[in-house]
Amino acid sequence: MTAADSTRLLVQAAAEAAAGKGGEDLVAFDVSQPLPLVDAFLLVTGRSERNVAAIADEVEEKMLEQGVKRLRREGRGESRWVLLDFGDLVVHVFHEEERSFYSLERLWKDCPIIPIEAPVVQGTGSDVVS
Repeated sequence: MTAADSTRLLVQAAAEAAAGKGGEDLVAFDVSQPLPLVDAFLLVTGRSERNVAAIADEVEEKMLEQGVKRLRREGRGESRWVLLDFGDLVVHVFHEEERSFYSLERLWKDCPIIPIEAPVVQGTGSDVVS
């Protein structure tokens, strides 16, 4: 089983929203195989608590425009790691220190990566997907 096309479109929309607010090191994983209730994770880094909050708010707004309501949000108060649950898509917006500490990429390394189309920067922050 792989992430649905509709989920892949949501990943792209969320990635564009995050990048538009300065989100960096974007990477999306297809977690549909190990997690039956979620298709994809999108990981994003913000450089400050304020930036993390702005990215999370922009992603929420973009998902609402797409007709997708947030089911759950955690971490907005401190804005060090904000988790946004949209059902098939879960967006993790990290402060750079938390992203490094929790290293979700290591945890989900066996899951396929969902390509994010340019102009969004993906992966290490220096690789542009074309």
